[in-house]
Amino acid sequence: MTKLLFDDFEAVSAKQWKQKIQVDLKGADYNDTLIWNSNEGVSVKPFYHSDEFNEPLKPSNTKATQWKICQSIFVADIEKSNLKAINAIERGAESIKFIIPNDSVSIEDLLKNINLTSTLLYFDLQFLNEDYVKQLSVIPAKAGIQIQTDIIGNLAKSGNWFNNLKSDHNHFESIVKNTNTFSVDSSLYQNAGANMVQQLAYSLAHANEYLNHLNNTVIARNEMTWQSLNVNFKVSVGTNYFFEIAKLRALRILWNTLASEYNINSDCHIIATPSKRNKTLYDYNTNMLRTTTECMSAILGGANTICNLPYDAIYHKDNEFGERVARNQLLVLKHESYFDKVNNPADGAYYIENLTNQLAEKALELFKDIEANGGFLKQLKEGTIQRKIKESATKEQQQFDAGEEVLLGSNKHPNTNDKMKHKLELYPFVKTNSRKALIEPIIEKRLAETLEQNRLKTE
Repeated sequence: MTKLLFDDFEAVSAKQWKQKIQVDLKGADYNDTLIWNSNEGVSVKPFYHSDEFNEPLKPSNTKATQWKICQSIFVADIEKSNLKAINAIERGAESIKFIIPNDSVSIEDLLKNINLTSTLLYFDLQFLNEDYVKQLSVIPAKAGIQIQTDIIGNLAKSGNWFNNLKSDHNHFESIVKNTNTFSVDSSLYQNAGANMVQQLAYSLAHANEYLNHLNNTVIARNEMTWQSLNVNFKVSVGTNYFFEIAKLRALRILWNTLASEYNINSDCHIIATPSKRNKTLYDYNTNMLRTTTECMSAILGGANTICNLPYDAIYHKDNEFGERVARNQLLVLKHESYFDKVNNPADGAYYIENLTNQLAEKALELFKDIEANGGFLKQLKEGTIQRKIKESATKEQQQFDAGEEVLLGSNKHPNTNDKMKHKLELYPFVKTNSRKALIEPIIEKRLAETLEQNRLKTE
């Protein structure tokens, strides 16, 4: 068959489609009726067309066929954490993320009997220790190792450096030289209420602080080269399905743009986890629906690794059931829903391509503004970043309180018979501790917290 079926039909332009829609609206205004605006200032239209793209769409270089199922483990007890990791791998986890609180954790004991040939390992270090990082960097893991230490992320979250600015940056230089990698934890911005443009711009500016520092130190001293450097981003994904797909795609575009200025590796490694911001205490089973769509967005957006959030993570201590359900959600997506069969499933979708471009352009504009005004660290110390995130979070909170932002089971169709007071093993609300801080910390807060606190009082 040499003749294509669609050759029998005349092409319909975007202008013709819009004219047809306007006729069907019978006098109603097209813009007011069918176009809505997101909190990022993105106008969403009822249809998208190839006419809107001046150049042919380029394929992305992500490989959704290779995304990994990850199990996150906080190492409070070494032996139990080791056994939990082995069990998770036996039950389908392809990578393990160890959150290590201090340098007393024995690496040898932690990795005992773990298959290092096929299991990708992440080490999220909540402390600074160059010798510890050296031990991790020489682990003979064929599947790969990612060591995550983010000194600026710690400053933003806690309000303080681990030690002080100079000491932290000296440690940072040594860690990068040993691992050829640095990490940016941008999940904080999402969980604190930043909109997507802010999340992208702050992630890029955050990374650029590290690049500027390295350029003036280890690169200038010829202790390493740009070509050997890699970056990984830890991101949180919300339930705005197509926007979140576009957000991850835009992050790769933005990193590519920044990396090209330094002549370094233009690819980045993304580890994604569902947002905490929209998770609820009441009707908690709906959290499984939220995390499922969020993981889907992460996969289609091109994340390398997905670390799911258990449905009960905000109020239960670590438990086997919640973690098994979270892992099984990813197993169903990969092996029963075939979310690992196409490398770039979002490529060529005009709506997603348009969203990606808009988010990238707006984020790049904000990034340039941050750099023109002294850079990310300066604005963090001045409180500008915190103020902007608060403004975004307040707007979203008002939308939730007014019922415009809907969380089923919380501000829409709540089950008044649902009782939670006696199920709380963890405090699920913002904790306030008086302490001295260099800067105002960025605080993560869930949308439903105030509503839930009021309900708990009346149980």
